[in-house]
Amino acid sequence: MLVSLGEPNSQSVSVFYIVATPIGNLGDFSPRAVEVLQSVDYIACEDTRTSGKLLTAFKINTPVFSFHQHNEHSKVEHILNILRGNQSVALISDAGMPGISDPGFLAIRAIKKEGFDVIVIPGPDAATTALIASGLPSDRYTFEGFLPHKKGRQKKLLALTDEERTMIFYESPHRIVKLLKELKEYFGEHRIAAIARELTKKFEEVNRGTINDLLQDYESRNSIKGEIAVVVSGKGYSE
Repeated sequence: MLVSLGEPNSQSVSVFYIVATPIGNLGDFSPRAVEVLQSVDYIACEDTRTSGKLLTAFKINTPVFSFHQHNEHSKVEHILNILRGNQSVALISDAGMPGISDPGFLAIRAIKKEGFDVIVIPGPDAATTALIASGLPSDRYTFEGFLPHKKGRQKKLLALTDEERTMIFYESPHRIVKLLKELKEYFGEHRIAAIARELTKKFEEVNRGTINDLLQDYESRNSIKGEIAVVVSGKGYSE
């Protein structure tokens, strides 16, 4: 069965909204996103405490419940039951677009299979923000998200050594040096890359250079904080 990708049916309020939230700067929260979150019956949050601060700031009093990687399977049925009851639900993540390196895919797939409307409210995301800020080619790119911590990590990196598109990775502050060492090993020390940290926030930083230069920089730092996106040029790119 084909399901519409446009606005919800005017005779139905059983709509599942995917709502992007700011990745740092609250000024990036769109009026449409606020309006949707104020109007739905429930909001599914990756972390109710984190989302609670955002919702309070925008005077959004809609009831919330948790929806994260540890309860995703059980909460999908909960969302479906709400929709079956002719009510609406919005899904938000801690920051950025839900479904990108966080829970959401299973719910969207299940909801679309049952024929309910799924409407995406677009907004900020760290991947494309970092890509554009990096100054690396953006006409063709691949989003890799977080690499596996252990099993399959080397296999994944090896498979990317011949990738000609620009690559985007997410990494945590305490693992960024390890990632840079691995990128140096698999891609070579002269490959051009950029590290975007604290995007849209007061201490936003985008550093660009060879992988070796970036590694030396981050190895010399006493502390590293903030969410990090790493953008790496594809094989064959030169300046």
